[in-house]
Amino acid sequence: MVGKTFKGMSDEMLRWQSARFRDLAIDDADAWTVRVRPEQVVEIAVDGIQRSRRYPGGVALRFARVVRYREDKDATQADTIDDVRALGG
Repeated sequence: MVGKTFKGMSDEMLRWQSARFRDLAIDDADAWTVRVRPEQVVEIAVDGIQRSRRYPGGVALRFARVVRYREDKDATQADTIDDVRALGG
């Protein structure tokens, strides 16, 4: 985990996302957390990446916003945590 964002999402996108993630759900341990199969790729725009002790990945996305869901990519093509860390310098 490297952050949270709901910025850039229309009501239509939020409805689609809610349905999609219910389909991918493998665990809903509590009212606030739903773990999903790692199959959906999302494109996120950021203004920067900084070190963080708050998130397990060790970095945080600054001013993150959802650009789109990438139906043209599968999870094997998504950036890894090492890719994200490298962007932070």
